[in-house]
Amino acid sequence: MQTTEARFEKLGPEYQQEPHAVHERLRAVGPVSELVLPRGLKVWVVTRYEEARIALSDNRFSKDFSKAGDLFGRHLQPGAPRREFDQSFASHMLNSDPPAHNRLRKLVNKAFTARRMEALRPRIQEITDQLLDEMVGKSEVDLLDALAFPLPITVICELLDVPMDQRDDFRVWSGTLLTDSKQEDVDAAAASMYAFLAALIESKRATPGDDIFSALVHASEDDDRLDQTELISMAFLLLVAGHETTVNLIGNGVLALLRNPDQLAALRADRSLLPGAVEEFLRLDGPINLATFRYTSEDVELGGVTIPAGEIALVSLLGANRDPEKFPEPDRMDITRQTGGHVAFGHGIHFCLGAPLARLEGAIAVGSLLDRFDIELAGEPETLRWRESTLLHGLERFPVSLSDRGPR
Repeated sequence: MQTTEARFEKLGPEYQQEPHAVHERLRAVGPVSELVLPRGLKVWVVTRYEEARIALSDNRFSKDFSKAGDLFGRHLQPGAPRREFDQSFASHMLNSDPPAHNRLRKLVNKAFTARRMEALRPRIQEITDQLLDEMVGKSEVDLLDALAFPLPITVICELLDVPMDQRDDFRVWSGTLLTDSKQEDVDAAAASMYAFLAALIESKRATPGDDIFSALVHASEDDDRLDQTELISMAFLLLVAGHETTVNLIGNGVLALLRNPDQLAALRADRSLLPGAVEEFLRLDGPINLATFRYTSEDVELGGVTIPAGEIALVSLLGANRDPEKFPEPDRMDITRQTGGHVAFGHGIHFCLGAPLARLEGAIAVGSLLDRFDIELAGEPETLRWRESTLLHGLERFPVSLSDRGPR
């Protein structure tokens, strides 16, 4: 039955611009809050650390996306725009429970080990250096366009042997599908994305290469193969997740350094702090706010709050990572902080497969940028806008002024 009474706090568009202030207020009230998101969906949002870890790993919080259409229909508030849910991109491991999840993840686990990602270091450094070379002589750039986007999309496309000629189109489609866009724009982006991925699969079937995605197209585990829908969904997940999180990791991390000159100076003085700095970027302003779709398969008591069965439950990774019970003075940036246990990449069986790659790209990008340039924010800080998304936490644009530091 559809909700007919708007008796829950509704978060406005300002939530996407100032999520930390909202999470701080919600944490003070309790670990879980019943809310209406900006586009009218009633959900339960987890904002405290301990409860977030439970919700991310407890199998009573199901990720079976086949139930999404019915649940979204029941919990959408009157008058809110309806979103149609196409399963074409949803049949992947992030939207499934065991045993289906185990089957899908097993096919790609070996390709994304920390050792294999580390082997990519020379190529990631080469791509980064090329992008930085193109920035030399420019007094101002949008750091997202110049570095944060092209680096990870190039790496993931090379890793999967995906043609780069539609890179900019792919960025538009991905952005539309992952932000709070109009239904007609979502439909158009989905159709274009589907056609692109279907053509990619056919090319891999006809002429497989020595790459991860060719292996998935031709993978067989006890005569079990991914069907066409699963292949489309897996390609979507690997390509989109393979670049979106890293774009925001780089952008948000550099912005945090510019907002904290003492931390920037410390990192410039001691580059051994870089790995810890990347973890603090992830904790302080991670690339994902509300983790992907979950719902309660039965009544669940969480931190003294009972979430009834059949409710959409979303975990705020941003909120959990600024819980003062876990991280003292959570709003203060400290690149020497002990960040162990942060949940920027999730927790449990759905922990981000590409975390080692994102960490490596983030460290190389930020470290190399600081080697090559002195940077400052171009324009007034209040002109920066965060993307209109409750899933992604990243800037729309990031203009910076550059000053070449001379020979390396």
